[in-house]
Amino acid sequence: MSLLQLKRAGRPGLKSRSALFTLMGCSLLLVLLLLITIQALVPNRVAHASSRAVKAARIVNEVFNNPNVERLRAMVRDGRLAPTVKVLDSFSPTTILQFPLVPSGVKTLFPNAKGLVTIVRGSRTDSTSDTVTLDVLNMPPNITFTIFFIELANKPFGNVQYVADLTTRGDGSGETVFQIISFVSFAMDARHPGASQDDQEGLTSGTNLEHLGMWFASLKDAQKVLNNTALKGTIFDGGSPPLHAGPQAMTDGQSVPVF
Repeated sequence: MSLLQLKRAGRPGLKSRSALFTLMGCSLLLVLLLLITIQALVPNRVAHASSRAVKAARIVNEVFNNPNVERLRAMVRDGRLAPTVKVLDSFSPTTILQFPLVPSGVKTLFPNAKGLVTIVRGSRTDSTSDTVTLDVLNMPPNITFTIFFIELANKPFGNVQYVADLTTRGDGSGETVFQIISFVSFAMDARHPGASQDDQEGLTSGTNLEHLGMWFASLKDAQKVLNNTALKGTIFDGGSPPLHAGPQAMTDGQSVPVF
């Protein structure tokens, strides 16, 4: 083979070089397209993240600018509502507050009994009642209790209003949900109507009921559960005989209003 033929054999052909250049060009084009795509996506993601942050901030501001929440929290700070009351964050005009119940009549045998009352109040213009939820734990099992709004958390209780019943399960837990006017609850003797000063509503009818208690619905249940046949009946439940209900079982225990 001549020297000229050897040199020609050692060089890549024109077709091979053309294919190589084409491949390199395609690769560069793909890289450029990828860079352009990334540049286009990054601002969009930043914009979406910024939009979400703005919406989250707006929601937070709406929650913390609820005048009803601020008013009730100020009442707690000023001692016009009990220190056990917790006012939850909520959107205006909704108001949500919670307060615990502690054992009274069941304290000796059920010292770990506990309750939590949650009251949700909507707009005064279109909500005719509040929603009240009462949850209990570690109570006497399979027992029905009667719930009352009361003037005073402990004896002599004063004026009262029946509002609901709650029956515990076998593990001593239970809950009940009912709708009623709670923030402006009152009792009144129409023969002597009178009026009361309420820190939330101003001058109101009758006597304000600003506490909550639970009673044994049955005296026999109370005597059995509390192992005390000498317990006397109370009138904190309807039925016959009039004194067939048992003693108070749970109370908010506060001298200052809880709602």
